[in-house]
Amino acid sequence: MTELSALVERVEKLRGTMVLCVGDAMLDRFVYGSVERISPEAPIPVLCIERETAMLGGAGNVVRNLVAVGAAPAFVSVVGDDTAGREVTRLVGEHGEIDPCIVVEPGRQTTIKTRFFASNQQLLRADRESRSPVGDSIRAQLLQRVERLLPKAGVMVLSDYGKGVLAEPIAAELIRRAKAAGKQVIVDPKGTDYTIYAGATLVTPNRKELHEATGLLVDTDEQVVAAARLLIETCGFEAVLVTRSQDGMSLVRADGQINHLPAEAREVFDVSGAGDTVVATLAAALASGATLPEAAHLANVAAGIVVGKVGTAVAYAEELVVALHHEDLTLGEAKIVPVNAAAEIIDRWRRKGQSVGFTNGCFDLLHPGHVSILAQAKGACDRLVVGLNSDASVQRLKGPTRPVQSEASRATVLSSLATVDLVVIFGEDTPMELIEALKPDVLVKGADYTIDKVVGADLVQSWGGKVVLAELVNGQSTTNTIKKMNGN
Repeated sequence: MTELSALVERVEKLRGTMVLCVGDAMLDRFVYGSVERISPEAPIPVLCIERETAMLGGAGNVVRNLVAVGAAPAFVSVVGDDTAGREVTRLVGEHGEIDPCIVVEPGRQTTIKTRFFASNQQLLRADRESRSPVGDSIRAQLLQRVERLLPKAGVMVLSDYGKGVLAEPIAAELIRRAKAAGKQVIVDPKGTDYTIYAGATLVTPNRKELHEATGLLVDTDEQVVAAARLLIETCGFEAVLVTRSQDGMSLVRADGQINHLPAEAREVFDVSGAGDTVVATLAAALASGATLPEAAHLANVAAGIVVGKVGTAVAYAEELVVALHHEDLTLGEAKIVPVNAAAEIIDRWRRKGQSVGFTNGCFDLLHPGHVSILAQAKGACDRLVVGLNSDASVQRLKGPTRPVQSEASRATVLSSLATVDLVVIFGEDTPMELIEALKPDVLVKGADYTIDKVVGADLVQSWGGKVVLAELVNGQSTTNTIKKMNGN
């Protein structure tokens, strides 16, 4: 088995791994709009707000990434008794995979980070937060909940954003208890004094944080290694994984081994939350039994995926597999994607002002009729997404002898066409759920349908989209092709 195939197999083993994450929960708000003029009151842009979204941030984003790769995380954190705290709790509750242990501290301000975007660019970030350590009674509750969860965890993550959950002496106590239980501890550190994390298995500073924690230069490979070794010697870490932006990552271990991993992404859109992705993927991999170099490789691939997205994004297990199979391709060039990844790519297209079309079918034995419909569909939009019936779905619709080609073969053929921008395989008999998830601007079907018979037409029209009926090529169908092959 090659190293690549072993890593692909490792991704499958991430599913169901239990990782305990303790740290500062936040609410990330994103405000999107357009800027068409400068304010007459001051030399600043006027943002015309078009939409707003909210998601888990801080340690919550680590948990989101754990869910994305298929892990089963437990989340221990603290929020205030306020609207933002209730929103964080609600968002955690939306993920059935998460075992939530959220403690409410009256009078505490739940951290909110609000980012304002226009034309795919961040204009401003506004923070509302509390940095004070949690109270003694809250600390006792945190330790009690961690003690209950530790026996089931494969790895414990401490995600320190400096908002008080992991303030001294709680980080040291958590590490002591985890090590006593034989658990590995990964720390995403904050501040300059890393002795508060002494004894942790691994810490993940970025280049700037490494410089601030050691006072050493970190411009070259050799300098990064020297600074990491200083942390290992002074804090008793087993390893340090340094994230180095465009220079990739460096894994430095106490046993003297060094691994420099090149950056995976060709085009960077947004580095927000990339460190959380690294920590989550690393933790899930180690919990599944991976070696440190294997876990670091997967974390590097995951980081390359998320920096190619906008906002606080996550890397899905399916995307990791695609990236491992196509390490010479960017995520945008890999056309066959799961629905979650497709929704994120479509969101990125829309932020660039591009319209999105959708059509669907079995596409078994691609023929000129298919090519014509796809060309017409592409002509009605900027980007075309094709929903492809899975093998099981085709068999239910067409009978036990179909499909002639597997879903993988059909998806590969479709993705090779210049008219097709994305292919999403769905297992239902109709594409209704897929249409609802992707919300296309244009829905295209053949003219053998009427608009009232097109699945999803009412949905697309409800959000202002349009339905297009494409002209058919006479005599062209997969059924006719099969009959000719059989001499009928």
